[in-house]
Amino acid sequence: MSNYLLRLYITGNSLNSQRAIANLLKLCKEELNNQYKVEIIDVLEEPHRAEREKILVTPTLIKQLPPPLQRIIGDLSNKERVIYGLDLIAKNPD
Repeated sequence: MSNYLLRLYITGNSLNSQRAIANLLKLCKEELNNQYKVEIIDVLEEPHRAEREKILVTPTLIKQLPPPLQRIIGDLSNKERVIYGLDLIAKNPD
């Protein structure tokens, strides 16, 4: 099974940041069966990381692993869009 490495870039303790964190953790718990690692990076505390990743808007979620790299911008409230964007669509067991 693939292990997921997800990085969520946020700005402080804003409502959007809180919402994105909650939505991401809920989605991971429901969809990834403990096969994930989440890193939360506050761009106010670690601006060099945001600059290195070219983060222009927060919240931004980056799926580092498995390839390909994917980015999703927003509070992750549209679960179907996030699942599609992270390539979590269930495969047929054929």
